[in-house]
Amino acid sequence: MPVEFTKAHAYGNDFLFIEEHLAAGGQAAAWARAVCDRHRGIGADGLILYRRTPAGATMKLLNADGSAAEVSGNGVRCLAALVADGDDDRGGGEAEEITIDTAGGVKRLTLLQAAPPRFRFRAWMGRASGLARRQLEAAGEQVGVIVLSVGNPQCIVLTDALDAERFARLGPALATHEAFPEGTNVELVHVERPDRLRIRIWERGVGPTSASGTGACASAVAATVFGGAASAMDVVSPGGSQRVELTADGIYLTGWAELTGRGVWLSPPPGA
Repeated sequence: MPVEFTKAHAYGNDFLFIEEHLAAGGQAAAWARAVCDRHRGIGADGLILYRRTPAGATMKLLNADGSAAEVSGNGVRCLAALVADGDDDRGGGEAEEITIDTAGGVKRLTLLQAAPPRFRFRAWMGRASGLARRQLEAAGEQVGVIVLSVGNPQCIVLTDALDAERFARLGPALATHEAFPEGTNVELVHVERPDRLRIRIWERGVGPTSASGTGACASAVAATVFGGAASAMDVVSPGGSQRVELTADGIYLTGWAELTGRGVWLSPPPGA
């Protein structure tokens, strides 16, 4: 049966949104693989199954390969844009404060600017945990990494230069390293100056992505503690620049999300 979807992206990191009850029956992983396929499906980095709540929405995130993920900073912001969009025929409106419940914790977003279909938010992303330095052997080299969680697992490599060939080797090697039984997201990070980072992202279950909200947050934490960065900075990825602030209250992430389309998925449910 046809299923309605919404598509959105933040800095090129794109997601499909389907109401949770439409992909029930234990087939969510198959749904994700089917709709995220960029040739036979609609195409996206991930599928988010959502349910509206009085304060905002709940979300369940699946990567393009069907694996579950705890949270995505860009995905959270895209879902908040969907909620805030007054053109959504299910309701909505431009709420100034939106709460998104995720498997990686509650995220609170403040709407800073609405220019539909683009919305800009400052999001409270919680606090980092498990921060530690480790030495790992990966892709034929000994690599100094910084591990932490910002609601999902992150592995940071501070480097003097963002070498494309090294990124292509280390990204998949670290993302699936035996040190991370559940897999991890990987960022190579160059501290360009105290208030500016450049990063490359290899996302667990996806591969290279143009941006990552949680990856930007994790990179900022690692660079501040171990790389001489300031407590507020611009984090620049291939898709653009996001603002991260590290405060006593937690991590704040500022950036935009854009709704790109709504449609109907015509293929039958996977396995039907």
